[in-house]
Amino acid sequence: MPPHRLLAACLLTGAAVLGGCGKAATERDTLTFWTIGREGEAITRLLPDFERAHPGIRVRVQQLPLTAAHQKLLTAYAGGSTPDLTQLGNTWLPEFVALDALEPLQARVDRSAVVRPDDYFASIWATNVIDGRLYGVPWYVDTRLLFYRTDLLRQAGFAAPPRDWNAWRRMLAALSHPERRVYGILLPTNEYEQLMSLALQQDEPLLRDGNRYGNFRSAGFRQALAFYVDTFRLRQAPAITNAEAGNPWTEFGRGVYAFYLSGPWNIGEFRKRLPAAQQGDWSTAPLPGPHGPGASGAGGSSLVIFRNSPHKDAAWALIEYLSQPAVQQRFYDLLGDMPPRRSSWDGGALRDDPQARAFREQLERVKPTPPVAEWERIATEMQLVAAQAIAGELTIDQAAAEIDRRADAILEKRRWVLDHAGSKP
Repeated sequence: MPPHRLLAACLLTGAAVLGGCGKAATERDTLTFWTIGREGEAITRLLPDFERAHPGIRVRVQQLPLTAAHQKLLTAYAGGSTPDLTQLGNTWLPEFVALDALEPLQARVDRSAVVRPDDYFASIWATNVIDGRLYGVPWYVDTRLLFYRTDLLRQAGFAAPPRDWNAWRRMLAALSHPERRVYGILLPTNEYEQLMSLALQQDEPLLRDGNRYGNFRSAGFRQALAFYVDTFRLRQAPAITNAEAGNPWTEFGRGVYAFYLSGPWNIGEFRKRLPAAQQGDWSTAPLPGPHGPGASGAGGSSLVIFRNSPHKDAAWALIEYLSQPAVQQRFYDLLGDMPPRRSSWDGGALRDDPQARAFREQLERVKPTPPVAEWERIATEMQLVAAQAIAGELTIDQAAAEIDRRADAILEKRRWVLDHAGSKP
């Protein structure tokens, strides 16, 4: 059995992999497009122009709830009933590549006059390349950076947001008054993205030996974990989950937190939820790094075509349409999802948006997470162990060793498959 098939059989748990080479095309001119979450609400407003330009294609959109999307996609793969194309989070893409479910796209990109790889943020594009082959085209991007209260920083004597960890620590110390339940930053202890962002700023990778083992005992990860845990130990962040934090926008407006490490969707939330009198009192800034401006995670969602689609040319035509800068600008206007192409930032609402500017800068400094199907499970365990360190139950070294142990256990199946197949990861 070829290595990718063997790996697929191991990774697909809880579903029987059925035989067959695909599905019959019962509606030759109908393209089935699955979206996940709120993107389905916006995409229907973009499709009329596409269908007018392609009168032989009709697009049928199915919107999957985020909580059920992953299982729905796996079940569709197992039953040979996948759509023609879907959006796929870039942390899910390695899993579906391992299942051999996706159509390689490099040849289509090479012929395209629309999709230009050099116009995309490099690390965002790289999340779609697995083992040297391209399987997706970035649709929108997601990364984390700092939302901050400009007025509170000025009152504390700081004219600009931090650019390195030392400056950030000084600001957090000056802005934290735990006796009054006022803190420098909100870092919900059940979200892994914040610690992961700090860890990605290090030189060492998060996995080692061809992504076969965890690398959390590296000096870089221990430095990131120590900075993260110290923020709680010094009482510069409350040790609470996002459920316990209540309404973060209200608390941010009340000055309970001066910094909030979050993503682009919160631009719209802060504009909607903070009173008009406070709209000039907040902004965004790229993440500070250990010794200067730092990296953040290369998140987002891509457009992929399934191998068993009978309408691959039509699916690619839709991907090209949704990749046009003008269409990506309209998508941002509708939903606030940020585009992956640099040229899409040169016009429309994004060009002169002061709060979006920091995201544009951050997107030049993002890093992809390890391209393995097991990554989200590993990241969840990383955060669970980090919570134990925050509670004082583990030292930094003990926590790093425990994360490695859990990561190695999760990756055991991957090691067996790759070692027995004699394949490179």
